[in-house]
Amino acid sequence: MNWNEEAALRPKHDISGLIAWVHRDEWRGPMQETLSRHTAQACLDADVDLADIKSIVGDHAVSTVWGASFEDLLATNMPDGRNLADEYLKRRGWKESASTREYIAGLRHSVMSLYEVSGLVPGESMLLRDLIRGGEPVRVMEKSGSQGLRQWDRIATRVIPLRDRSVISGTLMRLDHEASDILKERLAKIARKRVRQTKSEARGEDSGTDQQATIVGSATDQLLSMAAFMFTNLWLSDELNAAKGNQFPELCNAEGDPIAFTKMHFPLKSGVTLDHVADALNTLPSLQQEDASFWNWLSDEGPHKKAPPKKQSTKSLVTRMEDGALVLGTISLQARRLTLEVNSEARAKRGRALLEQIVSGLVGPPLVEHLDLADLRKARGAEPISDPLSLSPEEKRDFVKRTLDAHYRQVIEEPIPALGNKSPRTLIKTPKGREMVAAWLKRVENHGEYKEPDDPLRSYDFTWLWRELGLEALRR
Repeated sequence: MNWNEEAALRPKHDISGLIAWVHRDEWRGPMQETLSRHTAQACLDADVDLADIKSIVGDHAVSTVWGASFEDLLATNMPDGRNLADEYLKRRGWKESASTREYIAGLRHSVMSLYEVSGLVPGESMLLRDLIRGGEPVRVMEKSGSQGLRQWDRIATRVIPLRDRSVISGTLMRLDHEASDILKERLAKIARKRVRQTKSEARGEDSGTDQQATIVGSATDQLLSMAAFMFTNLWLSDELNAAKGNQFPELCNAEGDPIAFTKMHFPLKSGVTLDHVADALNTLPSLQQEDASFWNWLSDEGPHKKAPPKKQSTKSLVTRMEDGALVLGTISLQARRLTLEVNSEARAKRGRALLEQIVSGLVGPPLVEHLDLADLRKARGAEPISDPLSLSPEEKRDFVKRTLDAHYRQVIEEPIPALGNKSPRTLIKTPKGREMVAAWLKRVENHGEYKEPDDPLRSYDFTWLWRELGLEALRR
């Protein structure tokens, strides 16, 4: 396969000699093994062969995969102790400039990590915050990559400190927030296991805080030095899915039921008040009241029940409370109606049976709304509604701003499924909740950055929301 490796790394430094070196007989095998490791899981999930990747995702994606694999090989010692970068610098380094030698040495000791983008100066630089190892954001000098990224993007790359500045490597992979959260959870789970092993092997269990921090940091660095292939496989999976038109994976809930969003509106009978229905709802142990008109319907099977096996191509849509309790649905009381919202037909049947045990004499038969994934796809591809108002551009901007301001003022007061069905206003009362709301705000803001140029959200200023919730210090 022609992987077009010369195009894989952006020309910050001329490392063509190093790229040629990897084609020597003694390095062809290790390079092919590394390339296979960086693509195996993605190919398995997409049911494609390695040889077919180029025809599916194109030259750019192929070059990115080759570059990620090449940089991983540069930073990895072979079983016999040899290293590609060390060998090249020792035998051919005298041919390279001092800056190129410094850059290659930086790659040699680098690790792939997940970074959050902010402080963009397009065509010049950006701030990167390491989401795996933590710490303060680092400004890196980057011309091409900084032009195509947006505020709060998440990218997989290698940060290389040089004498006069920091730069990123030639490989840059943008990951969406959902995919990067999955990756963070996987890495955190492995890191915790490594830390426990390291602590048990270390002498002096009563070691101080500084030594404990060193153990955690060392274990994380060791993990990242071996986990570069996880970043590439995850990124390549998204690229393959997008290229194959598979952006809507099969979704199921925690019980394995197909996702089918359902609302049941029970009208209150004449003479029945909202308080009568609220009192009845509060007799059910599985309902947890959040405010005067909203309840979470929680599973009574505990927070640690294992989900049934599912296909690798299936993704789960699961909402949990802060204590891990599974949320089966939500119930609200407003405008003289009781509304049950769930995400599957099976839950709708269970929820209706549960409610009718206690409110059958208080409400009438429900009006049922269904919205499945096919409906969502149709809505996504629907033609935009034409603007019937004859407004000047200034009037439109003012109208849109006032409308969005009012919308988000309401949103932050209401329960949000992505926040465990709690409102941002409620969550900011605790440190953990503040972190959750900040992450949610970043996702909302980043989503707006990728709207079409004429979409109001593209130019909407979200900074007032951070001030309104007192989270300015976390907007970094």
